[in-house]
Amino acid sequence: MPKQGEHPQTEVHVDVEGRTLRLTNLEKVLYPSTGTTKGEVLDYYVRVAPALLPHLAGRPVTRIRWPHGVGDLSFFEKNAPRGTPSWVRTAEVPTTGSRGPSRHGDTLVFPIIEDLPTLVWAVNLAALELHVHQWTVDADDEPVGADRLVIDLDPGEPAGLHECCQVALHVQEALAAHDLDAVAVTSGSKGLHLYAPLPEPLPSTETSELAKQIAEELQAAHPQLVTATMTKARRRGKVFLDWSQNAGSKTTVAPYSLRGTPRPQVATPVGWDEVAEGAEDPLGLDQFTPAQVLERVEEYGDLFAV
Repeated sequence: MPKQGEHPQTEVHVDVEGRTLRLTNLEKVLYPSTGTTKGEVLDYYVRVAPALLPHLAGRPVTRIRWPHGVGDLSFFEKNAPRGTPSWVRTAEVPTTGSRGPSRHGDTLVFPIIEDLPTLVWAVNLAALELHVHQWTVDADDEPVGADRLVIDLDPGEPAGLHECCQVALHVQEALAAHDLDAVAVTSGSKGLHLYAPLPEPLPSTETSELAKQIAEELQAAHPQLVTATMTKARRRGKVFLDWSQNAGSKTTVAPYSLRGTPRPQVATPVGWDEVAEGAEDPLGLDQFTPAQVLERVEEYGDLFAV
């Protein structure tokens, strides 16, 4: 697998855990601002795979692909594309609505990325971002309920990650009041994602209602800092608590996924001590690069699994 600084060939065939994959255009620059190539993106995903893959297992994956690099056109892809290898696990699931997977209407055939060959196959298609639902499918590809709740903290300028950290501490306390322990993840873009594992799977309607309740309570308690309203005009200088990410149709970028930002950044699990530091100091927490994330995983392990 190509390493940073190397100049990979245009096309190579590699063995990945017994699967032969044809990797193409490895020298293509996908992040022009840093010169980061497709080969370097693949190298990151291969190295972070032991931490990433457990959080993709059993989850249909929506990919955002940038065939010509960030700054150019991108597109969302839900269905497994034509030419998907036969060994890639796929799950045919009903199209989803606000109440979760429906037993009526059309179906979608998602790839399930839970092993290294499938991850390399997807990233080779310039899938920089990997997004997943909060619900999973079982061994028979039947949808089951959400196994976690998520609240997306999205700052409206001039608010930023500093304000998100302040609000995150309030959200952590509110979730704890419902006997839920939260894990914080930088979004890799501007804000934070807070996840709370559930003791048992729940319908998406129930997790959405709880997240909305928490968001509205915090909006009432901290109106100068928090909004639960989606209207962008009302977000300026506040942190929007996006509770709607729990809807059955919605996805959130997976922990350890790259983002299609101007420079390569990663959705990165962080400790609550880091969040507290970010709440106190405007420069106390920032978004992380792939190299920083790999160093963190080596030093701390998978903070999302704690």
